[in-house]
Amino acid sequence: MYTAILQTLLYADIFDFPLSLPEIHRYLVGVPASLSDVARALNSRSPLTDYVETRDGFFTLAGRGHLVELRRARTFTAQRLWPKAILYGQHMAALPFVRMVAVTGALALDNVDDDDDIDYLIVTEPGRLWLCRGLVILLVRWAAQRGDVLCPNFFLSTAVLALPEHNLFTAHEVTQMVPIAGLDVYHTIRRLNAWTNRFLPNAHGTPRVIGNGGHPSRWQPWLELPLRTRLGNLIEQWEMNRKIRRFAPQAGQNPEALFSPHHCKGHFDRHGSRTLEEFQRRWQILRKELGSGMWALDNQEPAAILTPLPEGGHP
Repeated sequence: MYTAILQTLLYADIFDFPLSLPEIHRYLVGVPASLSDVARALNSRSPLTDYVETRDGFFTLAGRGHLVELRRARTFTAQRLWPKAILYGQHMAALPFVRMVAVTGALALDNVDDDDDIDYLIVTEPGRLWLCRGLVILLVRWAAQRGDVLCPNFFLSTAVLALPEHNLFTAHEVTQMVPIAGLDVYHTIRRLNAWTNRFLPNAHGTPRVIGNGGHPSRWQPWLELPLRTRLGNLIEQWEMNRKIRRFAPQAGQNPEALFSPHHCKGHFDRHGSRTLEEFQRRWQILRKELGSGMWALDNQEPAAILTPLPEGGHP
């Protein structure tokens, strides 16, 4: 477990993010454990004392304790953003054909700076994803006029809730997202992506509960009714075709971007790939610093968990 704890802290360190004891337990890489197991591994007599620093209830890698002040500042910023994130998320959930809205990215972990935007994952009814996205973008523009920056950068239809990317980064994204509305769909996503248990076996359930799960607006079926027509089909096809044409040049250079009748994944900056590459780079450096002593204590090689599963594979 010692190396798993180091990997967990190292992954968080990429984002300058100290972890509390419950957070280390929830996001412990590759090792099923209880909270008390993790606490014992981090006690004052632990072999980790030379490699881990603790300050005010948070843990970091040695020499990174100063990040606790940064975390406090970012948590304060997050507390200011959450009411807006919830309000806009509820507005999105009331739009036609929206089936789930979840906050993702830095805000899901309260790790935001003043200039960060609010990231959302939105799940829609099949056959209306692009029409739905167009309505959400209208809301995004309205929010921008009020000085609020929303980034709904991932749309899925309920037909494709099983994600194809099986790696540590995607496992974090799935287990960290905070549902604002559509709790039943959220639970379906977790069930269909049970492969995340291989990477983060203790990250069960939602990281936090907001409201009552966001029941749909009673007006939503009535708003959808005139769009369940041939006109709605034409709008959907037109919007999809023109947006895919527009995004195609960028998508061709960014393997994490995906556009189809069931996807609008505008991840153009290779954030996931860059995070995993940086994690591997830092882990190799830390392994050399550790030498052979830590491996003898653990008698395992949790770094193997970092290797993605075969395409479409499950543990």
